[in-house]
Amino acid sequence: MTPIKPRSSSPSKPARAPAETLERVAREEMNVETLKTRNSGSLDFYEVAVWQLRDALEAAYQAGMRAASNTPTK
Repeated sequence: MTPIKPRSSSPSKPARAPAETLERVAREEMNVETLKTRNSGSLDFYEVAVWQLRDALEAAYQAGMRAASNTPTK
């Protein structure tokens, strides 16, 4: 019987998404022209419909799946 390794008490942070991917999803799915902070309420805050949010999350998920399938396994 193989002993089970204990999990680390502080899990490592997941890899960050490429900025270009985040910018593309925000632009294409949510009509947000940039994710850079511009220090202006009218430029930094948006009203987003739930279907836009759903589509953006779906696009981000699909981008992650594509990235994972392109990553060589050990």
